[in-house]
Amino acid sequence: MRKVYSAKDITEAQIVKGLLEANDIKAYVNGFYLQGGIGELAPADFASVSVEKDKVDAALNIISAYEKNI
Repeated sequence: MRKVYSAKDITEAQIVKGLLEANDIKAYVNGFYLQGGIGELAPADFASVSVEKDKVDAALNIISAYEKNI
């Protein structure tokens, strides 16, 4: 597994995961369970998206297009 995206929060990570899976790339959200441990602190830099090593290039192309349209 390789990390292909660092999200600002879990919601954004889930959006990117959905985008990748809509393009037949199995994706995993990392840091999901850390959300509950944050408590009153502002959540930041704990959510990321990973894909299988052989899908990294395709995932990065899709993410790049996503970032251009944000």
